[in-house]
Amino acid sequence: MARPEEKAQAMLNKWVKMKEEGDPTSKLSRTARRNEKRPFLASHCEHLADAERFRRQILGEIADGVKKIQNAGLGEHAVRDLNDTINKLIREKWHWNRRIKELGGSDFNKEERKATLRAAAEGGTGPEGGEDPQLAAGASLKGSGGYRYFGAARELPGVKELFARQAAKIAKRRRGDVYKYIAPDYYGLRDEEDGVLPVLEARMAEENRERLRECREEYAAARKRRKREREEAGGDQSGGWEDDDEGGSADEGLLLDELKDGIPANAAVPSQEEVARALLRKKKEALLTRFG
Repeated sequence: MARPEEKAQAMLNKWVKMKEEGDPTSKLSRTARRNEKRPFLASHCEHLADAERFRRQILGEIADGVKKIQNAGLGEHAVRDLNDTINKLIREKWHWNRRIKELGGSDFNKEERKATLRAAAEGGTGPEGGEDPQLAAGASLKGSGGYRYFGAARELPGVKELFARQAAKIAKRRRGDVYKYIAPDYYGLRDEEDGVLPVLEARMAEENRERLRECREEYAAARKRRKREREEAGGDQSGGWEDDDEGGSADEGLLLDELKDGIPANAAVPSQEEVARALLRKKKEALLTRFG
């Protein structure tokens, strides 16, 4: 008689167990999920609490790996394998962070990027640099696609030389270092102290004066030649006034030549009135000489 009762009790136990497993709030269901193996793909997880639990599990595995890889006595092959495992877990954590955001949770990828930038601005990374402080122990090479080297992996043959080469490229002078070595010579404040520049300036000034004098002589000779050609061709009666103007212009040029060559650089420059009086005197002398 007991056998049907035992069967009924067994069936009831199975039904109760199935009901508890189907209820996500039951203790049996929570225990089963806690013992559940982490899915290979983060997209297979449908519950936010499970995704956050798997992320914490990955963070714990990364922390354990970083602690173990600090031991350089593990051997080269063991260190390389352990470093590869840590990088694999870091990539897996990124996918779980994205899945948590898709399920309506926090954006851990954005928070970790902000923490990294804040730590870099402060000159270092510490426990306050985000939820993943163990990444501070890793260093990446430029162009490595985000692959990081932790602990003893940075001292492996071939890796150490790459880090030394990268450090030599990064060690550049800052703007403050450049300004530190700028002297007044950079702004040309002491160019005349060596005595070379005044000599060159004087030589160039003399060449310019000589070139200007030649140009004026050529211009005066051309004017005289045109005047002689007009006289030979029998010019009109108004040529006298033109001659006076030309003579005045020539006298003005000669006077400017005399003023330019005769006044030293340290003497006072004549005013406009003095120049006008001198020109008027020259014109009067020219007219008296011509008609007197």
